[in-house]
This record gives sequence, structure tokens and C-alpha cells, in this order.
Amino acid sequence: MRAAILEEQGRPLVVRDIDVRGPGPGELRISIAATGVCHSDLSVQNGTLPHPVPCVPGHEGAGIVTEVGSGVESFAAGDHVILSWIASCRACPACLRGELHLCPNGAAHLTSDHLSVDGVTLIPGLGVATFAEEVVVPEVAAVRIDPEIPLDIAALVGCGVTTGVGAALNTAKVKPGSSVVVIGCGAVGLCVVQGARLAGAVSIVAVDPVESKRKVAETVGATRAVHPDDLRGTLEEVTGAVGFDYAFEVVGRAATIRAAWEATRSGGTTVVVGAGSMADTVEFSAFELFYMARSLQGCLYGSANPARDFPLMLEFWRQGRLDLEALVSRRIGLDDVNDAFAAMEAGETVRSVITF
Repeated sequence: MRAAILEEQGRPLVVRDIDVRGPGPGELRISIAATGVCHSDLSVQNGTLPHPVPCVPGHEGAGIVTEVGSGVESFAAGDHVILSWIASCRACPACLRGELHLCPNGAAHLTSDHLSVDGVTLIPGLGVATFAEEVVVPEVAAVRIDPEIPLDIAALVGCGVTTGVGAALNTAKVKPGSSVVVIGCGAVGLCVVQGARLAGAVSIVAVDPVESKRKVAETVGATRAVHPDDLRGTLEEVTGAVGFDYAFEVVGRAATIRAAWEATRSGGTTVVVGAGSMADTVEFSAFELFYMARSLQGCLYGSANPARDFPLMLEFWRQGRLDLEALVSRRIGLDDVNDAFAAMEAGETVRSVITF
């Protein structure tokens, strides 16, 4: 089968034929139908997110189960599934608290040896390696879905949709009638906008330097969409210079985290959704943390329980309450993945989806 391989961070991916072993106990073999090209995949490729190599990136995917390993009772060949890149153990203190997204054991399958090329083991990128035609994953890394759901739409739920909508509904718990600003209008930011709308926010300001992204934001629920240079004036007009109840940073940079913080009202909540670099440091004075009484909150995977939230997101889509088609700027083949990365770096796309 074919897969896109990252041999060294900072270099383009190489598409090659690779080998895949069959599923072991508790594992599923899945034929990937579609995978989104998420900004986190770009961050793995360019080294912003440290990751062992050689690896097969990709973590936002959906497909069909073709084979199950011994002991698997919850899945059968032919099941349609979405992959989850956090495979919780269901037994640690975090899982027992209901915080499955914080499971410290979820990365154990990162060192899986089911993919290889020329005898060299390939690390599954972020655990699931969806830039491959087939994968083998633990059964806890898959969620069964209705086979009538288009798999290219379902794939988006595996990361971007769940992260963005979950940031508003699960992490921040946006209250009805509140004001929200979302900085960064890629696919995840657009999902934060939609999550805020679902939660009942009355003012949702989307901020992005790219005009085409701002236009999409307005179609999915933003009450205003502005250039970053216009954020201060919009804040004064929308909130009376008080600041927003909730500010979401969906870029992953110190400067935009700081901008989100400063756009938050006293006593409000700033939520960092973007995956930033370990070397990019944000500074806050001890006085402002005390005096402004704002909450600064990180957001991993939209604080999601995939078994609960994946079907919920798809039900929102069926009811017309989530616009997932608006997130897809183009559908491409596996050979086009480096072009998709280049377009993403240039800010030209919302989400490219690879179909197999």
C-alpha cells in the first residue's frame, strides 16, 4: 500500500509503497477513505511539534474496518469508523474523572510497529498515521459511525471539528447571551465560531488577516469578521470597550495568545486552542493576572470524549446546525500533500481533504 512518509522534520513528505502487518489482539485494520490535512500535521512536518521520525503523519481520518484482531468484540469488518488520535485507557485517574482527552496512556500506541518500509519501522504520526491507505490501530482509537455518513465529511470530525466545537461547548462552556472573539479562522477556528453559535453566544467576532477566511466565517455564524488591525475598534464597538466574555486563540503563537488575552474582559476567559511551539513563550505580569481576574485555559482536543462527541458532531451536521462542507477548500490525492502544506503555510486554504 502507499503512504506519505516524513523521513526528517523540515523536509517534504515522500510517497512510497510500504508494508503493514495484520492486527494483533485488540486491534483493527482500517482502509482509510479520507483524511484532512490539519495544521498539526504541518507542525509535525516543519518541526514546530517535536515528533519521532521516520513517521507517517496524518491524524484526522475515517475509513472502513477490513479486519479485526483477537479479542475484539465491539467492531466487525465493514464497520465505518472515525479515528481518534487520543486513545484513552479508560482506567487511569484522568479517565476515571471523565477527562479522557488528558489520558497519559493514550500515546502508548505511538511506538506501534505495524507500518514499515524496507524493514525500517515507521512511527504512526500522532498515533494513527492517516496519510496511508491502510492503518492498524487499537480498537479504543476508533469510533463507529452510521455508514450513510460520507467518509470525507466524517474524517473532519476526527480532529478539527471536535477540537473547535468542543473548545466552545466543553472547554469554555460558553454561556447563552455571551460575547465571543475567535482569533484565527482556519478549519478549527471556524468550528469554534460554530460551537459558540450552538452555545447561544449573541456576538461572535472572527479575526483573520485572510479575507477569504473571514468571508467563510460570516457564513457559518460569525456576526462580524475583521482583520486583526481592526480588532481594537471592533472590541470597543461591540463590547463598549469592556472586552469579550470569551476569547479563543486558534493560531498557536505567543502574539495572538497575548492579543486574545487583551481582548478578554476582566473576569472573562481566554482559551488557547492553537498548537504552538515549545520555544514560543508568552509573558504575563504577576499584577495583571491578579488584577484582571481573567482565566487562561488550555484546550486539548476540545476536552472531548470521542465516543460521545463524534456522533454528536455528526448529528449536529445532519440537523443542519454544523456546516462541515464549508471547512473543505479542496479535495486532493495523496501525492498532493506537500502542495497542501505549502498552501496552508501561505494562508490560502481552510482545509484540504485527501481522498483515497
